[in-house]
Amino acid sequence: MTIDDPARPDTTEAPPSAPARTTATTRTTDTTRTTGPAPADTTGPADTPATLRRKAGTWSALRPLVLRLHFYAGVLVAPFLLVAAASGLLYALSFQAEKFVYAHELEVPVGEQTLPLSRQVDIARAANPDGTVTAVWPGAEPGATTRVLMADPDVPEDTSLAVFVDPYTGDVRGTLPSYGSSGALPLRTWIDGLHRDLHLGDTGRNYSELAASWLWVVALGGLLLWLGRRRRNRRALFVPEGGPASRRRTLSWHGSVGLWAVTGLVLLSATGLTWSRYAGENIGAVQDGLGGATPTLTATVDGTAGDSSAHEGHGGGHTGGTTPQGPDIGVDGALDAARAAGIDSPRISLALPAEGKGYVIKETDTQFPLQLDSVALNPADGTVVDRLAFADYPLLAKLTRIGIDAHTGVFLGLFNQLALAALALALVLLILWGYRMWWLRRPGRPAARGAWRRVPVTMLLPLLAVTAAVAWFVPLLGISLVLFLTVDLALGLVSRARSRTRTG
Repeated sequence: MTIDDPARPDTTEAPPSAPARTTATTRTTDTTRTTGPAPADTTGPADTPATLRRKAGTWSALRPLVLRLHFYAGVLVAPFLLVAAASGLLYALSFQAEKFVYAHELEVPVGEQTLPLSRQVDIARAANPDGTVTAVWPGAEPGATTRVLMADPDVPEDTSLAVFVDPYTGDVRGTLPSYGSSGALPLRTWIDGLHRDLHLGDTGRNYSELAASWLWVVALGGLLLWLGRRRRNRRALFVPEGGPASRRRTLSWHGSVGLWAVTGLVLLSATGLTWSRYAGENIGAVQDGLGGATPTLTATVDGTAGDSSAHEGHGGGHTGGTTPQGPDIGVDGALDAARAAGIDSPRISLALPAEGKGYVIKETDTQFPLQLDSVALNPADGTVVDRLAFADYPLLAKLTRIGIDAHTGVFLGLFNQLALAALALALVLLILWGYRMWWLRRPGRPAARGAWRRVPVTMLLPLLAVTAAVAWFVPLLGISLVLFLTVDLALGLVSRARSRTRTG
């Protein structure tokens, strides 16, 4: 992402109508004002002079438009991106911080033998008799506690009360609120809320959606501007310059780091939009229309039991906590039946049955290779009511799941979290470098108004059509783009009025 380009308007590229021949003096002067000595000729032999003029003319026409849009987007949206990046950095680090802060609840000395899971559930019930057990997360590795989740009126919505039980001794290590299917504990939950909506609820979600809506635009615009610059060699494209502090060196760091980070930033933008309020609905509709909807598991044990062809209804998020009438194989029997049915990951979530529903046991291992299969079991005899394998997901559903898991830091574990932290830090630095360049260049402007007039009609009309489609599909992008254009128009009118006043 680049907030602006160091070159004054029209100093690096000639307009399409400019002559093809350029004197050596002019070439040296232009290059010195931008990036240094004249570049080496890296054009392939297939490029004829006419082709080169056509390419230069196309970019010369588009560059002022890209630069102006990029400038306003960078200046006006960068504060939102900065908040999202800083809070995202904290969130990426919160996984390891959570292990340190809640080590007493999460870790115990490894014993010789574990207690039956049903015994651990009974211990949790005794420790919190007012709660209703809804699910159990057995320890995924030796030394990990068992997490017994309970519905409790004293915890927020979408949050369970987790009772942490030592699987070897039965000691209760503590109780903490556990958020959603991620199982985030209070520290990570608070940081997640800060990143998602600034703790302002649905209104605050607009900030994160606005940031995600513009991130890919600003990132790709900066990429085009950086690739379109003339430079002495290819190394300057990837490696920042050294030397004393200057605007040129700041731009070099800004462009090089942005080039390395652009792919990750675009992916962050895309995955962040998948569960946003407005764009997320459009993305979901397109995904469903393409046959990529995420299938769900049915756990109903009435007349529809055993129909595994229509994965509808219960999605595995057991919240009722109602104890079913009649025989029940219990959590130990359900776990054994699930293992026999192929649920072999050590990381699982076992949801207790509600009225008319069965046990739902889901693999929750997002490390590669993914283990995300799930089964629903009849509580009376442990027979399989429904089975859902991750391998059977449509391709779009798989990509959506992996993308969201990568965005939230649970795909590939520590490596994923470090990559997220690096991207967030890179975005913070890119924004700060961008503002620094803007400040050092004052009172210059990125490009003259009316840049769209230089774009050929054959290119402008498709560009407008694509822009309109994207603006409709990503509503906050469209609304803010109209706002930017309105501000730009107002500033232009004010400037012309002042000019007439001075000349009059």
